[in-house]
Amino acid sequence: MERILVVGSPGSGKSTFSRALGELTGLPLIYLDRLFWNADKTTVENKVFDQRLEEAMARTPSWIMDGNYSRTLARRLACCDRVFFLDYPVEVCLESVRGRRGTVRPDMPWVETEEDPEFMDYIRTFPQQQRPKILALREKHGEKPWVVLRSRGQMDAYLRGLDAGMAEAKREQR
Repeated sequence: MERILVVGSPGSGKSTFSRALGELTGLPLIYLDRLFWNADKTTVENKVFDQRLEEAMARTPSWIMDGNYSRTLARRLACCDRVFFLDYPVEVCLESVRGRRGTVRPDMPWVETEEDPEFMDYIRTFPQQQRPKILALREKHGEKPWVVLRSRGQMDAYLRGLDAGMAEAKREQR
């Protein structure tokens, strides 16, 4: 694994999973929200975002990239080696977003302090609006390994298995 995409609904735990994966693999993280959002909760123009994205991907040959940003997803899929799709139920994602309110996060340049109804609606409609687009890209890029995780338990089990496998490989190298 050298270039990894982590996609899924907001609130699915993409950033949390990416950080855990980064700790296990040593791969650097690229948070797309950090490239798109300013600290004052404004966004950058597409041209600026695209430039930041290209610079981030060129900075290092290996990375873990956290975020959907469907306008650039096909281009990022063409560059990656593996995709993790956190395909969780809507209620899990909504609760996660509610639970992180007021928390400083390394993936965002500002702190969510109140519920954004438009953002919550985006999460509610994610299975109907965004999920089919992700699945269509999966079909188109079928040569890429995709890992679909449908629960936090599956995510934790995957990370535990990866950690155990990496520990075993280190022991064998001695």
